Amino acid sequence: MGLETPSIAPPLIGTRERLPLPDTGQTMSTNSVDAGHLRAFLERVERLEEEKRAISDDIKEVYAEAKGTGYDVKIMRKIISLRRMDRDKRREEEEILELYLAALGEA
Repeated sequence: MGLETPSIAPPLIGTRERLPLPDTGQTMSTNSVDAGHLRAFLERVERLEEEKRAISDDIKEVYAEAKGTGYDVKIMRKIISLRRMDRDKRREEEEILELYLAALGEA
């Protein structure tokens, strides 16, 4: 049996129910929201999303440059995927792949 964390519903405007605040032991009226705190969270997420888009664009540029130099980008992506894998997990997948190919007579 695992520990279950209580789910906290978002505040509903116009109700007077009191919700527990995570990790504080305090409660908050559902008709009051700290707009500044909420705005700060939203702005942080938006900044991170923008950084993620910028990094994604940079990665695309690197692949385009590699392709222009003659490298096969599909194979490069596969190599990166393999390098991320745990060595034992990778070996296990390769063995299963070889087994399946041999069963199909394509090994």
